[in-house]
Amino acid sequence: MNRLITVALLSGALAGCTNDPEDATLLKSGMWRAVLDIQGRELPFNFEVTRDEAGGYDATLINGDERLLLDEVTVSGDSVDMRLHIFDADLKARISGDTLTGVFVKNYEKNYRLPFEAVYGQEYRFVPIDSSEQPLDFTGKYEVTFVHNDTVGNKMDTTKAVGIFHQSGNHVTGTFMTPTGDYRFLEGNAVGREMQLSTFDGNYAYLFRATMEEGGGLRGEFFSGKTRSEEWVAKPNDDVRLPDAESLTYLKEGYDRITFTFPDADGKPVSLGDEKYRGKVVILQLMGSWCPNCMDETRFLAPWYHDNKDRGVEIIGLAYERLADFNYASARVKKMAEKMAIEYDILIAGTNEKGMASKSLPMLNDVMAFPTTIFIGKDGKVKKIHTGFNGPGTGAYYDQFIEDFNETVNELLKENFTAER
Repeated sequence: MNRLITVALLSGALAGCTNDPEDATLLKSGMWRAVLDIQGRELPFNFEVTRDEAGGYDATLINGDERLLLDEVTVSGDSVDMRLHIFDADLKARISGDTLTGVFVKNYEKNYRLPFEAVYGQEYRFVPIDSSEQPLDFTGKYEVTFVHNDTVGNKMDTTKAVGIFHQSGNHVTGTFMTPTGDYRFLEGNAVGREMQLSTFDGNYAYLFRATMEEGGGLRGEFFSGKTRSEEWVAKPNDDVRLPDAESLTYLKEGYDRITFTFPDADGKPVSLGDEKYRGKVVILQLMGSWCPNCMDETRFLAPWYHDNKDRGVEIIGLAYERLADFNYASARVKKMAEKMAIEYDILIAGTNEKGMASKSLPMLNDVMAFPTTIFIGKDGKVKKIHTGFNGPGTGAYYDQFIEDFNETVNELLKENFTAER
């Protein structure tokens, strides 16, 4: 639910005639603290603005160790529109000295707007870092249960997760891993018995709160976007494990391979049986340009493919986008491919509506998560299906993913079978 890039956030504009270039700009270079209003609660994140080589502005959007690039920014008068990386979303704000005031907008979702403010010169997340404070230490590995309630508060179901937190003074980083992916880079503060963590990646906004109880257990709340909220409880457990990610999605009885024909971003139909893929190891990446976990996996796959494509291996991205309109989906995929230097093929497979991916690949029991990664041998048969993704925000778990990925591909490349698909 794993990556350091510099971020271009805002273009500069002149605020009247002056001989001092810094005084002439609407946006100040340096650190900013931003706050999104989600469900009446403040979700903070940070970014640092610097000059770019063209005389505009670069900035770094910060979530723990993560850095994201935003390089499509327009300024008109005292207003700024920041396109948010590969996502179909914007921060739109009015610039007034040390303050930005505006909204976070998801363009693909009707009436999705969250109030947004930012203040120049503030570097803290939730509270200023104070090395003299002695809050309780939340460092550790936790067995977590998220409780999903309906609109009137009735318990619907639960999700098991693993929480990993690292604390230095009152500064906390970490993430939650679930059977379908991780919550990526979380950052925040501990004060007394309370911990707060947040992340804003350009498409998703997450806020976590927790109180440490006697015995070291945690009881908390989780808020996401405009409406989603859950309760969660956790207990320290260094041995906690999630279900095997290779057991959740599998081929139905009677199938040993996957078949499909989907259009690429230019509308050309592509099949797994095409000559380009015959006799090769093929990796299918079920993904979407809207999906931050898919972005994380792509950050690994794109350079990996560049370095390994001559070894007899191909990657095919199957994109499930937010809207059914082909032109919209094609534009989103092309933008993602350009920004992330993707050289492998990406096909428009459908939408991400619940059950649609499973319908498009009826030989699978279920598509539970984006991304899902499918490994196909030279004989055209499915060898392994991995649900979800442990990204770089999970630390050692991401390192283990890379090791397992390379081991799997290397073993498949050793196979001598090269029959027609």
